[in-house]
Amino acid sequence: MMVMHSDVSNIVIAVSALNVMFTNLNSPLKLSGWKSSGGDPCGDSWEGIQISGSSVTQIKLSGLGLTRSLSYQLSNLKSVTYFDVRKNNLNNDIPYQLPPNTANLNLNHNKINGQLSDMFQKLSKLKTLDLSHNSISENLPPSCSALKSLSTLHLQDNKFTGTLDVLAALPLKDLNVEDNEFTGWFPDSLEGIDNLETGGNSWSSGHAPRGKSSSTHEKGGGKKGMSGLAVALLILASLVVLVLPLLLFSRKRSSPSSNFVDEEKGSRHRTFTPLSSQELSSHRIASTKESKETESLSSSGPIDIKTLQKYPSMGCKPPPSNFSQSINDKQFASCLNPGRKTSVRAVAFPLTDLQTATGNFALGRLICEGSLGRVYRAKYPDGKVLAVKTIDLSLLQGAKPEDFSEIVTSISKVHHPNIAELVGYCAEQEHNMLIYDYFRNGSLHGFLHVADDYSKPLTWNTRVRIALGTARAVEYLHEVCSPSFNHKNIKSPNILLDNELNPCLCDYGLGNFHHRTSQNLGVGYNAPECTKPSAYTMKSDIYSFGVVMLELLTGRKPFDFLRPKSEQCLVRRATPQLNDSDTLEKMVDPALRGLYTPKSVSRFADIIALCAQVRTGFVFPPCQGNVSAG
Repeated sequence: MMVMHSDVSNIVIAVSALNVMFTNLNSPLKLSGWKSSGGDPCGDSWEGIQISGSSVTQIKLSGLGLTRSLSYQLSNLKSVTYFDVRKNNLNNDIPYQLPPNTANLNLNHNKINGQLSDMFQKLSKLKTLDLSHNSISENLPPSCSALKSLSTLHLQDNKFTGTLDVLAALPLKDLNVEDNEFTGWFPDSLEGIDNLETGGNSWSSGHAPRGKSSSTHEKGGGKKGMSGLAVALLILASLVVLVLPLLLFSRKRSSPSSNFVDEEKGSRHRTFTPLSSQELSSHRIASTKESKETESLSSSGPIDIKTLQKYPSMGCKPPPSNFSQSINDKQFASCLNPGRKTSVRAVAFPLTDLQTATGNFALGRLICEGSLGRVYRAKYPDGKVLAVKTIDLSLLQGAKPEDFSEIVTSISKVHHPNIAELVGYCAEQEHNMLIYDYFRNGSLHGFLHVADDYSKPLTWNTRVRIALGTARAVEYLHEVCSPSFNHKNIKSPNILLDNELNPCLCDYGLGNFHHRTSQNLGVGYNAPECTKPSAYTMKSDIYSFGVVMLELLTGRKPFDFLRPKSEQCLVRRATPQLNDSDTLEKMVDPALRGLYTPKSVSRFADIIALCAQVRTGFVFPPCQGNVSAG
């Protein structure tokens, strides 16, 4: 039989997806014939795999005691029309990317938990869906309404909540929603279904009021005219409100998906976390009323300042509503809280010790190279590892040795759990170096953009926490430090991740050097007004932070030369789409496999839109006496 090139390509892709699925299921012996790499399901006999021609068309793996979770590459199984993994011990969420042409999907009698991703828009050919006898919770996603071919739906014995409004227009002939936590009025259009089971829920009695409909996703946002300080504070407050439900109401983190890097996977305990237990207790939502108020934050519309004031952002108060609209950066800096003074803790390291620890600055110890110099890994006999950042003054216009001393004095006073703290320095024989702790996990840029055989994508919860920690670091530099810092170089390579994946912002306090170089930021991070480094301001820091959040959302680089010209610049491509619910879903990093809530993503996008507003022509409000980081 002649096999076309396209068929060969499809087979290779399908085999790769099955390999990943096998590995994800912990390579069970019961899946005879399956392999973790390569293999031929067409020529060999793979347990539960049915072939038609040269395509995998059916996967039947019921009752085999399979554990762990399904894989994130199932969307590559484009020829599969029947997918049956019922009566196993599968857990965690259902992956976002399922076989797109499947007509029969059966996952009943497993241990699946969490909530359904908004994934059904891509499963338009689905006729039978059975998710019964699991522990799936939350509301049915809006995309259920796209299942125009669905005739059989079994959801019994789960923990679903909300209404069945999204099912009202479907051509269902067999519907079982028994023993859940559904509420509201049962849709009239479903009353005539032949096989209908609805017991064990909390339906409203009587007839539904006329004109009653579920709320829709509002597009756009009325944030025009918001002050620059309001943007900075509201970003942090919004992130806190966004992350609290994740911490308080999400599934227990004791069994994270094995395909993701989560914040608990570190091997070394740190004395800090993105949110301390004290902070959590002070922000704990203590009543149903408060829970509803948190939920009232619109997933797409303007964020209500009054609601945010009930959840203060770690001592950062939302701005008063009577701010007017004019202030320059110097005035803005002058009204910031000078903060408490701290002693200089940095230690002077002898040059000879650093030469020994870095192998005389060998290339094998080189971590990276930036506009100010190189960064080396220094390893000491006692096992301690440090990062040594060299500052090449010859690259700087008009730089003097005393400039370096001023920088050391300034940044040695910076102490914050989300900022990489200066450990020491060296200023000998025209060598100028800054010494920091070494972060074995590397940078956020590495996690998002440098894939290898060992890398796993960051979970959505972890991405939100990274954004929150970075926002707190920027707030500290802008509002607590005295004098305040314009970072001038906020980008994903400068956000290091410790062993618990807490973010630590580095390269701060070097703005006085950056403005003397011909470049500071990587392509794609510059705010529109930054035609030269000296134009960089606090507003520009906020803009650059927004670009980092956009990376976390999309998994894309800020500028990618490998993409078509119209798609190379991430900000230009993505920003106009942030307020469109349809395009927003398509922007989300596919590596997340849909394991996030649409509302959380929408709020995240709102914050990015706030950051993007900080551009040319944007003015700050006048100083007020109560503007303080606390």
